[in-house]
Amino acid sequence: MTKALRVHNLSKRFAGGKLALNNINLEIGQGEMVALIGASGSGKSTLLRHVAGLMTGDATPGSMIEVSGRCVQRDGRIQQDVRHIRSEVGFVFQQFNLVDRLPVLINVLVGRLHAMPWWRSWTRMFTAQERTAAIEALGRVGIAECHAQRASTLSGGQQQRAAIARTLVQGAKVVLADEPIASLDPESSRNVMEILSRINREDGSTVVVSLHQVDMAMRYCPRVIALHQGRVVYDGPSSELTPALLRNLYGMQADEILNGSSTLHEPAQPAPAPAVVAWPMPMPLAQAA
Repeated sequence: MTKALRVHNLSKRFAGGKLALNNINLEIGQGEMVALIGASGSGKSTLLRHVAGLMTGDATPGSMIEVSGRCVQRDGRIQQDVRHIRSEVGFVFQQFNLVDRLPVLINVLVGRLHAMPWWRSWTRMFTAQERTAAIEALGRVGIAECHAQRASTLSGGQQQRAAIARTLVQGAKVVLADEPIASLDPESSRNVMEILSRINREDGSTVVVSLHQVDMAMRYCPRVIALHQGRVVYDGPSSELTPALLRNLYGMQADEILNGSSTLHEPAQPAPAPAVVAWPMPMPLAQAA
């Protein structure tokens, strides 16, 4: 299988000594849909931002991040051609990153700025073909009728759909979604996950989504990568997640998570060993528009 993402020996220590990522090693194949789970502060968002080239890792010899076979950063240094690589990586933020005062259509067309000459991007002179593509993308996420509205008039779920449409217009081969349903109601959350799943199936895009909702991870993502204190402690089928693992991940919050998931239960027989066990233990373009 062609590798869409490859992370090797990645660590990140913030000022003050907090180790956010601890020797991360993983590979994700083209066309996979993968969930990142773990408690707040486990390193999920930090990992996604490193993959997108928005943050640099520690200058560890041999550390590397590749997207579609091209190097994003090596030994703690962002590569010079990272902007070309970013053009193939769509990032869906928890807080949408839309410009409230601009129409939804223009917010979506921001995804095309990387492919436009500077004078057209500066004046926001989009062609009829580009506008048609944006309307079609909004249609795919179910809000084409909202294209002329200001982004500020949309609900949270609609704004997240517009953010996903922006990645479609961008032509992203890899979509990184950082807790895209954290602030949404259950119905909007389901709609957003359905859209991401459909993009994965229909377009063959690689989708990596960080989630707190374990039931959503199990429903939509065949593979789960679990982080704890910056380390990968599980990497395997979502169907093999166990209550014991979740208690290690979430501590006192685990019972609430378990009660909210009807698909997860104590196995009658000992569960098979997960693939990885380590217990114990501009982008953003819209802001520039």
